Amino acid sequence: MNREYHKWKSGALDREMEMLVFGHAGVPVVVFPTSCGRFYEFEDRGMVHAVSAQIKRGQAQLFCVDSVDSESWYAPEDVPGRWRIARQLQFERYILDEVLPVIRSKNLSPHLAAAGCSFGGYHAANIALRHPETFTAMLSMGGAFDIGRFLRGYYDEDCYLNLPTHFLPNMSDPWYLDKYRHNSYILATGVQDMCWDENEKFAALLRRKGIPVQLDVWQDGAGHDWPWWQKMLAAYL
Repeated sequence: MNREYHKWKSGALDREMEMLVFGHAGVPVVVFPTSCGRFYEFEDRGMVHAVSAQIKRGQAQLFCVDSVDSESWYAPEDVPGRWRIARQLQFERYILDEVLPVIRSKNLSPHLAAAGCSFGGYHAANIALRHPETFTAMLSMGGAFDIGRFLRGYYDEDCYLNLPTHFLPNMSDPWYLDKYRHNSYILATGVQDMCWDENEKFAALLRRKGIPVQLDVWQDGAGHDWPWWQKMLAAYL
């Protein structure tokens, strides 16, 4: 399996960022780690191994990025809410302006997916719904979507536009709605997942806007943990 390590100083974030790439062809997938996770998490947690056959066959290529959650949503209590959301916006610019050019230099597929588990599911959904012209698919496994509490009472337009559960109910722009309806959105959760209810509510919100979404609630005691996410990734990739 092709494996590449990349590291550079991000202009958007003014710090070094790292990334691992797995595979040589197929649908490119930007993989967001769990809360405050690192770029090597998918490899360390057995997720890459779980889909190694698909990767080797050239069905998908994973681009596992780093996070800055500890500087944004999970920043220390004394960090102002405005800085938290500003750092999130800088992170988005890093993905769009720095990571995507690397992806396109290696993979010319017309499709691009975002994927993540738990808090990574939020990141995947947020960027996919904010930029449906760029991300044509999204896979969230045990996604956490009720995250406004991390702003500790602060709220402005940027907060609103980075909380899909806030901006989607008011979405009426036909350009966005048309893009959404041509893309693919998968929410996978489990009967023992603490985020099951959040996924049900998020799927219902998408459906109310006429956005096609596949919500799968895994049975057999499926919970909010890596062994289940390994099986989910293998099933959907």
